[in-house]
Amino acid sequence: MMLICFGTRPEYIKIKPLLGVFRGNIEYRLLFTGQHTDLLKNLPDDIRRLKIIDGDNRLDSIVQSILNQEYIFQGIESILVQGDTTSVFALSLAAFHRKIKVVHLEAGLRTYDKHNPYPEEFNRQAVSRIADVHLCPTSLAADNLSREGITTGIFVSGNTVLDNLRNISPQYTNKVVVTLHRRENHHWIEQWFRVIDDLAEQNPSLEFILPIHPNPNVLKHRDVLKHVKVVNPIEYNRFIELLANCRLIITDSGGIQEESSFFNKKCIVCRKATERSEGVGQFAFLCHTPNDLPQLFEEVNSNHVPFGECPYGDGFAAEKILRYLGEQGF
Repeated sequence: MMLICFGTRPEYIKIKPLLGVFRGNIEYRLLFTGQHTDLLKNLPDDIRRLKIIDGDNRLDSIVQSILNQEYIFQGIESILVQGDTTSVFALSLAAFHRKIKVVHLEAGLRTYDKHNPYPEEFNRQAVSRIADVHLCPTSLAADNLSREGITTGIFVSGNTVLDNLRNISPQYTNKVVVTLHRRENHHWIEQWFRVIDDLAEQNPSLEFILPIHPNPNVLKHRDVLKHVKVVNPIEYNRFIELLANCRLIITDSGGIQEESSFFNKKCIVCRKATERSEGVGQFAFLCHTPNDLPQLFEEVNSNHVPFGECPYGDGFAAEKILRYLGEQGF
């Protein structure tokens, strides 16, 4: 029995393609660790839900909640975790303590700066030391693991998020999609918003749209945006439709880097570093500070159509993963 774990919307989005191909082939249970209860709707009825203990430090609370829950591992022979959240690290550690195999989806992503992003970079490096199977989205991710001395259980599958997109036909419109939410940007969200609002005012032919993240550190600055259309968080399929039918994207999301490249859209990435360096300079363009954004936006907007193939896969990752896990005896 495999325990498939997720707690955030991005995790569920990337795990969902596996659920369809696993059904009837790999026996599994679902565990929801509960970080994004307000973003995830209509979860399966048979899912196990973990209650996070309230505490002064959210990251500590997540780890303690998972390590103290013995029942979730009863009858489990392996777990599948996705990405680099603190719950992924805690679940992997708990499984290791119980000699349960760990399958890591989206393995091998790196910035090699443990504070950027924080705490994700530490989490994913730690999980790589524990995991038995490393499902890498790209050859570069696999090479990262090899350089770290991890040489077994590595499989390059492509990124499962693209499986959700392969039947969508993108178009170019006048819309600029904006998303900002990362922890490392919280201290200057207001500055990002002010610069983006200025860009919206200076480019009236473009429609800037920002689905606002529910984190209070983001929400408290929404009134800064006078010329940007601010909307409440939207359901994933509607958001993907928005991405598919925009001109370009301004974001600090790693997942949107992957999705936008599959739709052949350029995105400005509001971060100092990215663990998805494969598309940088072609599909993605790093913007280190709000002051750098006006010039970079002008350059990207004036030549907004990228050329080349998406570096993150072909949209058939789940089928490849099923075959590989079957070969490994899962």
